[in-house]
Amino acid sequence: MGAWVRRRATGAWHGPLVGCAAVMAVLAVVSLVGLLVDGRMVSGQGVWLKPFKFSVSLGLYAATLAWMIGQAGRWRRTLWWLGTVTVAGFVTPEIVSITLQATRGVRSHFNFETGFDQTVFMVMGGAAYLGWLLTFGMGILLVAQRRVDRVMSWAIPLGLAISLAGMSIGYLMTAPTPDQARGLAAGLRLTTIGAHSVGAPDGGPGMPVTGWETGAGDLRVAHFVGLHALQVIPLIAIGLRLLSRRFALLAGTVTRTLLVIVAAAGYGGLIALTLWQARRGQALVHPDALTLQAAAGLAGLVAAAVVLVLGTAHVRARLTRGSARPVPLTRSGDRRGELARSGGPKR
Repeated sequence: MGAWVRRRATGAWHGPLVGCAAVMAVLAVVSLVGLLVDGRMVSGQGVWLKPFKFSVSLGLYAATLAWMIGQAGRWRRTLWWLGTVTVAGFVTPEIVSITLQATRGVRSHFNFETGFDQTVFMVMGGAAYLGWLLTFGMGILLVAQRRVDRVMSWAIPLGLAISLAGMSIGYLMTAPTPDQARGLAAGLRLTTIGAHSVGAPDGGPGMPVTGWETGAGDLRVAHFVGLHALQVIPLIAIGLRLLSRRFALLAGTVTRTLLVIVAAAGYGGLIALTLWQARRGQALVHPDALTLQAAAGLAGLVAAAVVLVLGTAHVRARLTRGSARPVPLTRSGDRRGELARSGGPKR
């Protein structure tokens, strides 16, 4: 097996992760059917909504990592094994636990009602910690790759770093709420420890599809946005490369690299903004004036940075065109000097 891994050519996607993404796609379809035919509810939402959301999210995660590992030219064997352990130790326990609890018609997260429910939640927590560590390890090895595409060599590590930050937000949800902390201090046995809502109990009115709270802050917003930087930032790099075929201003790798860095900074700012909003007990769809001002400031900074990068690229292009045909210093009357000044021999 090790020899086979070493012989894999650069560009070949990671097989186990691709297979995992395919299974997640099938599960997403099954969960969607379950939402249509199974009327059971958990915390105010269809029992199959969580398996649907997680299968889509984990499927995208697996497919993106499979592609990233395929771009590697160094440490491919180590990356192959890390990717395989990610499938077996992170994605599989996470999605199996969520699907099992959905089948039983009970909550998967923060559920301490029975010893079995607590065990399932602990398995999910351990898998999440392992997933973070594995993603971090793969990120270190992917950052150290010698890639020809300079823009993507920035997009991949930036996407991974922001994604890890987004994954870390999930740990904020496992901490007891103030009411739960008081109950634990009083020696009460709680059936729920942890929450994704801030300012109201979980299970209130939610947005379609995502289920994010509309009457309270929801930490899942920043968690979701951050997690999918893994796909968004490299996609921006790919989009800029495609646009460079039509717009000469984007032809330079320096310009596209700077735009990717600006996009990553703006994306990181968006995560911070949605996390700050949720921590203040404010729903995503009901921002107050302070949140709107912060959003406008972030958008303004990103726009100004983009204009600065493109403006610098425009000036650089004009200077390059102006000095594209330097006239060599020659003696007066030299035929080469006359040709250079006149633009070449006359025909």
